[in-house]
Amino acid sequence: MIRFDSVTKRYPDGTTAVDGLSFEVGEGELVTLVGPSGCGKTTTMMMVNRLIDPTHGRIYVDGADIAGVDPVTLRRGIGYVIQQTGLFPHRTVLDNTATVPVLTGWKKAKARARAAELLDLVGLDPAVYGPRYPEQLSGGQRQRVGVARALAADPPVLLMDEPFGAVDPVVRDRLQKEFLRLQADLHKTVLLVTHDIEEAIRLGDRIAVYGAGRIEQYDTPASVLGAPATPYVAEFVGTDRALKQLSVTGIDRGDLERPPFVRLGEPAADARARLRTEGARWAVVLDEDGALHGWVATEELTGGDGTVAGHARRMEAWVPVTGTLKAAFSEMLKHDAGWIAVLDGHRFLGVLTPTKLHEALRRTIGSDEQGVPRERAEVDSVPTE
Repeated sequence: MIRFDSVTKRYPDGTTAVDGLSFEVGEGELVTLVGPSGCGKTTTMMMVNRLIDPTHGRIYVDGADIAGVDPVTLRRGIGYVIQQTGLFPHRTVLDNTATVPVLTGWKKAKARARAAELLDLVGLDPAVYGPRYPEQLSGGQRQRVGVARALAADPPVLLMDEPFGAVDPVVRDRLQKEFLRLQADLHKTVLLVTHDIEEAIRLGDRIAVYGAGRIEQYDTPASVLGAPATPYVAEFVGTDRALKQLSVTGIDRGDLERPPFVRLGEPAADARARLRTEGARWAVVLDEDGALHGWVATEELTGGDGTVAGHARRMEAWVPVTGTLKAAFSEMLKHDAGWIAVLDGHRFLGVLTPTKLHEALRRTIGSDEQGVPRERAEVDSVPTE
């Protein structure tokens, strides 16, 4: 969808902002440009909508050389979100959001209807927030309006320059989650500039790590963290890159353990006898459909006519199988748990232990370093006793 072909930007004073950039962004891909201030990442993004023109080289959007496209026409077909949102202070939120559709010739009623849909999509009730003015919104709400406005004309390409940088960390986390949800539904082609490697890792399908005017590495977050291409990249992503990799490493079903389990309706005495025979001190409690209910200690199962249901404890420490090792580790810490249940919907798959989590992370790092699939990575076992 976006292709840079040997693109250089050099200013009259001799300053070279970017030098010989060649890379591609696939349709529906979210690429983060990350690096220190002055490295050329914002210049790169601004050349895509011709706010800056390159000195040499070509940039193509959907196969067309943008040098031959009228800049105004080009910009109306590309969404643009900046850190301070750039909302018009004397226009309502609804009219701000409808700006681009109106400029491209939409009827006002249609443009406002589209604006209302987008406000709802980003979590702002148009009946409540539509009549308000930007000064009546919080920083996070203004950023949401900025995203809605950029999406209003349904552009295939979205440019985002530090879009979440002007809000506090809690709001920033929420906005990042919301944007990932939107991107999963909309599949826009996105270039997002950030100086924050954590944000780049969390949001990007691929990351372009910038040095001075050039890309040092262009790869997936897992590969950038697991196998930095240069000492500069290794230093930039940080010495704690193994911890950062938790956030981009998914849970593998092969790493799950299957502990003893009992059913809710099973007689307590029978369950206790079976677990003691197996030498189990506790068991997972499932319902008849295999959904997780909780857990129970073997010694808490008493005789009589009671069932396991009368002794089971609810299980709060769990994650979906689609989650990451970071999410699993966070839940372990939150609940001070020695293991965490992994679910597919409501169905119980197994548990992830700290040992298995560590092995999974080491295997992922090993696969990146060795250039082989994760399941074929060779790592030395760490004795646990």
